[in-house]
Amino acid sequence: MIIIFNPVKSAIQDRSDYGFVAVPEFDNYFTDNQYNIDILSYDLSIELLTDEEEITGEAVISGVYKDSSLKQIDLNFYDNMEINSLLLNDMAVEYIHDDFKLSIFDDNKTTEEFVIEISYSGAPQSLGMGSFNFEEKNGSKYVYTLSEPVYASTWFPCNDLPDDKAVGYIRIKNDSAAVSISNGVLDNIEIDGDKKIYSWKILNPISTYLIAIYSGNYKKFSQQYTTINNNIVNFDYYVTPENYKKAQVDFSIHPKIFKVFEELFGEYAFANEKYSVVEFFWKYGAMEHQTVTGMGSRFIGGKNFFKEIYIHEVAHHWWGNAVGPKTWKDVWMNEGFTTYSEALYWEKVSSRSALISTLQSKFRDYPNYSLYSPGPNMFGSMIYNKGAWVLHMLRREIGDENFFKLLRNYFNTYKYKNASTDDFKTLAEKVSDKDLSTFFNQWVYFGKGLIILEYNFETMKENNQYLTDLKLTQLHEEYSEYKFPLDVKIKSNSGKTKSFDFYITSYDTVLTLAADFKPDEIVIDPDNWLMAIISKAITDTDHQEELNN
Repeated sequence: MIIIFNPVKSAIQDRSDYGFVAVPEFDNYFTDNQYNIDILSYDLSIELLTDEEEITGEAVISGVYKDSSLKQIDLNFYDNMEINSLLLNDMAVEYIHDDFKLSIFDDNKTTEEFVIEISYSGAPQSLGMGSFNFEEKNGSKYVYTLSEPVYASTWFPCNDLPDDKAVGYIRIKNDSAAVSISNGVLDNIEIDGDKKIYSWKILNPISTYLIAIYSGNYKKFSQQYTTINNNIVNFDYYVTPENYKKAQVDFSIHPKIFKVFEELFGEYAFANEKYSVVEFFWKYGAMEHQTVTGMGSRFIGGKNFFKEIYIHEVAHHWWGNAVGPKTWKDVWMNEGFTTYSEALYWEKVSSRSALISTLQSKFRDYPNYSLYSPGPNMFGSMIYNKGAWVLHMLRREIGDENFFKLLRNYFNTYKYKNASTDDFKTLAEKVSDKDLSTFFNQWVYFGKGLIILEYNFETMKENNQYLTDLKLTQLHEEYSEYKFPLDVKIKSNSGKTKSFDFYITSYDTVLTLAADFKPDEIVIDPDNWLMAIISKAITDTDHQEELNN
């Protein structure tokens, strides 16, 4: 997901801290029972009643018990949706449907496998960022969903845990003039009187928050892309007639984006399905529904102005979709990885200075919360921006070769699965052969804010050498002390330079720099590896020189 608030001023830098959903809300949303079942597939049939702004639905949910002692299946499903019938393994059973929970009792359980058949109807609530939406534009009716993080259950019954991935089949029934799109590959189009049913088959495991439907007066155009392993992927774009020509200009960048990310991370994980972009009317940005990204209308301009958004959403198909979050505390890996991928893209197609420029545009101080516990705003800009900087610093910590090996190994290890922050840390330690506990503790789990570093230096000549004592003081209050690699460069007015690298382990540090020339300038972190505010201390000598000038 990418959240944008001022597309005129900035396509990407001005993500405000808009409070959509807080992590603590999840405590009541899930039951212990839900962690002990495994959903294998969802077979959904959704009829859209656009005049009434209601739906009728049928869900066939297949799964297994992970705990053989269980005799109850808990799902998420908002109770404004009326259940018309419910069968468990072809038998009518007792159930309780209350608030956002559906508890189904399996008192006569004879197998560890189960199939639940639910027929339901009602007007879906539009919660969170707009989980289910009926809209009318230029005389045409449209429907779209956006369920992240925990609102898929507003329109179909599910185990809404992000790590319970399943395959699926989705039928969307609407007026015959409407085009209906979902995840996966188009399997069938059927005419039913004055209605049309589009059937989509989801071949690869998907988290419920990434399941989506779109339906309306869409006009389609396509490209074909050949992956690094010579697989042909259809790129299908569905936009309103008004934006058709603009989209043809803007969306043409997608093959280039895919090529870069495949070279960096590995082959596109959903090559056996497709990649689509569908225009929808969410005001705040775009959403990376698996194989079928939703793109806000405001971000189709026909002038190639919103490239960063397209890059971000494509990157999610590696980070967030193929490799999903184990829990919602791990969401920084969705958004931080994709935000850093934006910078990696520009480094690959342009230069390292483009990478640094992209990162500097995302430089912020976040003094109140850690990355792993982002506070009341789960989708605030911290998980995007600080998450990207953490990966950048990890790259410095373990080196380029290990870093890119780590990304490829991480993708291949957890593709079609889910990973936790600790899973990523463990793999990073294995690849780099380093203990990264300090790094993850200070930058992910516990540390708040960033490094605030003040320095001063004094140079003396001894024999034929100049010895410079560089004093560093960490001034931040949000974390006791950071430990980090630090590059230092000294320069003379005549153009001589010398570089040093150190590892800082304490709040106050004095480093000795030896050179055969007198340094006139010291540059701390010359290559911009640190998420830090660095400034020179004002001394009495500096103050006197300022007065003299």
